Amino acid sequence: MNTKELSLQHLIRKPKIASENPPLLLMLHGYGSDEKDLFSFAEELPDELFVVSVKAPYAMQPYGNAWYAIHWDNQEGKFSDDEQAKESREKIVDFIDEAVEAYQLDAKNVTLLGFSQGSILSYAVALSYPNKVKNIVALSGYINEGILKPGFEKNDFSNLAFYCSHGSVDQVIPVEWARKTKPVLDTLNIENSYSEFPVGHGVAPQNFFELREWLKKRI
Repeated sequence: MNTKELSLQHLIRKPKIASENPPLLLMLHGYGSDEKDLFSFAEELPDELFVVSVKAPYAMQPYGNAWYAIHWDNQEGKFSDDEQAKESREKIVDFIDEAVEAYQLDAKNVTLLGFSQGSILSYAVALSYPNKVKNIVALSGYINEGILKPGFEKNDFSNLAFYCSHGSVDQVIPVEWARKTKPVLDTLNIENSYSEFPVGHGVAPQNFFELREWLKKRI
């Protein structure tokens, strides 16, 4: 349930193992979904985590939400509204600060878990503001350099670690786009792992088990 009025609507799962300043795991859903989607994972995540699942700011019709518009009728194919995406990037950064203060969380132990659009925004937040996050679980997304802060390459990424995964037969975001992420992260000397699973645009059970084990070692 949502217990505090912050700038973005959200659901929370309090830690099952109490601590003074628990680590935060922030869930960012995909295009056309809402805060309830990824929250179905919450009970299966490590007990130490304070889980917050956020609702994207742009309402869609007849239902669902988006972090930014996608113009499907663009002549060159799908066209992402990068300006809206940058606005959402900033909203997420601000929300991290709000949540840390409101729920008395550990500002130095923040994990982003994003799917699809939420994954693309997770990359953007982490690479633009690496001081705000520690771990990134990027599911079925890719790095859109058009929504990163200029000069991001000069940031200190020594605190970051990425778990990236994609479906090998993803019909929404081509797996070729996802395969470009590891070389970029390697070039930036960022700790990362990349896995593929024989699924479409979704998270296979073995994918979830792998990311959960990855998380357990890093929180």
